[in-house]
Amino acid sequence: MIFLRQNFKKTKYFRSSIIFLIVVFLVTAGLGCRGTSKELAQRAKPVNLVYWRTQDGQDAFGAILQGFQSLYPHVSITYRVIREQEYEQELLEAWAEDRGPDIFSIPNTWLGKYQSKILPLELGGEVIMAKQIITGTIKKETKLIKEVKKAPGLRQLRETFVEAVPKDVVIDNKMYGLPLSLDVLALYYNRDMLNSAGVANAPQTWEEFALDVAALTLQDRYGEFIQSGAAFGASENISYVTDILSLLMLQNGTFMINASGDMATFSQSLPDDPKYFPAREALQFYTGFAQPGSEIYTWNNAMESSLDAFIAGKVGFIFGYSDYLDKIKEQAPKLNFDMSKVPQITGSLKEVNYARYPIEVISRRTEHPNEAWAFVLFAAETQNAKTFVERAKHPTAHRELIAMQLEDFDLNPFASGVLTAETWYRGKNYSLVEEAFEEMVSAVSSGEKTVERAIDYGARRVNLTY
Repeated sequence: MIFLRQNFKKTKYFRSSIIFLIVVFLVTAGLGCRGTSKELAQRAKPVNLVYWRTQDGQDAFGAILQGFQSLYPHVSITYRVIREQEYEQELLEAWAEDRGPDIFSIPNTWLGKYQSKILPLELGGEVIMAKQIITGTIKKETKLIKEVKKAPGLRQLRETFVEAVPKDVVIDNKMYGLPLSLDVLALYYNRDMLNSAGVANAPQTWEEFALDVAALTLQDRYGEFIQSGAAFGASENISYVTDILSLLMLQNGTFMINASGDMATFSQSLPDDPKYFPAREALQFYTGFAQPGSEIYTWNNAMESSLDAFIAGKVGFIFGYSDYLDKIKEQAPKLNFDMSKVPQITGSLKEVNYARYPIEVISRRTEHPNEAWAFVLFAAETQNAKTFVERAKHPTAHRELIAMQLEDFDLNPFASGVLTAETWYRGKNYSLVEEAFEEMVSAVSSGEKTVERAIDYGARRVNLTY
């Protein structure tokens, strides 16, 4: 350093050169600061995100909205809940008129259908936001900084969420959305009916289920049901037929789709046992409960809907998700009922449950991709998801929150199944899949088709949706 100072003193030329360099540095540094400031100022301009869902009002969702807006005051969120029956039509009309939401929620079974309309985020990718911070101890000042938020990678996703989530939301190394909760099919049962029939506990296996259904079912001399053991076996008046039948197939070892996820394979035999067709056995078991003359005959298409029958105290068992809980309590406050995990196959080493859940996604048409993705990442953080599921009373999708929900009387039957919950559909039209499964059931129940032909026909119909 001394050497440099001594040499700089030697000539006027060197003194002029260093002054010039300092001036150049200051000018270019100033330009850099102004450029950064301009970028930050642009990012900090007021933004309004429009967010649509089909459930959970401000009471449940308000804390997440407020928490995000406290971090980013320049981002406001217009939150709207739309009736489930009108939701898809509203989305299509809004997009046609170029006024759709920035963020919206869809069932996991719709992801393939709406994939082209969703803006994904690379696994481990970055989201850039402008954030205000307070600096100084005596004289406090507000300062804008550039905040870079990293999206989770595949390992982090698998460590944070239960098994079904990464399999559903990650396509070609891109993340198409994130869930805040995850619902699991459960068994609802009428405790008074079980007590009267001498059934001490809810069935843990399908073998026990069949025995309990036979014990609960009562018919008059004309064969009409006085009391039904279970809403099971038919198609027209039972909710979630596709989910129940999918559950049975998966539990029985059925390979529902191929490895690439673009073809239904549930009509095929097991790779290591060419003579065994597990889906056929599952369909045969299910439809047996709606076959007159069978020892387990308990239901038919002439009866009222499964949920209405349960609320009226006419049926012992129904299958449903956690949203049934409030509906039953509201419409039948004196009904003595409870829930348990769905039965499993006797002696099976692997427990299988079935999931259905909403995924929060970003519209490809959004003008604010960073802000929209920043919100979804924020909402899906474990602590924020905890606040949400506590208020909304939904089962969790986060591994870390399972233990907490196992202590919850109402949520325990659902939370205890989220780790082993599976999904399978990756196509573009789940409504047609539901129609195909219902047709399989009705065709076998009516004798129109054999189980083999019904399954083959159903698989061909499902493959039309890929």
